[in-house]
Amino acid sequence: IDFPFYEYDDKAKKLDFGHNPFSMPKGGLDALKQEDKLAIVADQYDMVMNGYEICSGGVRNHNPDVLYEVFGVLDFDKDYVESRFGAMLNAFKYGAPPHAGCAFGIDRIFMELMSEENIREIVAFPKNGSGVDVMMNSPSMVDPAQLKELNIKSL
Repeated sequence: IDFPFYEYDDKAKKLDFGHNPFSMPKGGLDALKQEDKLAIVADQYDMVMNGYEICSGGVRNHNPDVLYEVFGVLDFDKDYVESRFGAMLNAFKYGAPPHAGCAFGIDRIFMELMSEENIREIVAFPKNGSGVDVMMNSPSMVDPAQLKELNIKSL
């Protein structure tokens, strides 16, 4: 499947990211500058089993010029990108190698193998619909002494 890097948002009446802005667009900087934006595809891949995504991955963007251009297409300027992703851009200065990978969702594979329709039936310690782990009582309040010890301020 060729995942579109950009999609047109009919509701907002503008171009938006199709999926992950940190993936590498196929064709890199040349594609971003020369191709129709809706024709650019992301270097991403998924494995699907019976309609369920069981593995996902892609080639990550490791080039600051490409990252600036990816956001620039949507009218985000360099200052915005640096304010939001400065730590990553700083790391790129030291030569981040090209990298890619994927991860299997073992829980989703077992969901299919066991013919379950709800992943909560497979996950060992599922959270409820409100995001609460009822077995571990989490999330929970953190003791102020622990916050002080770790030099963390609660806002």
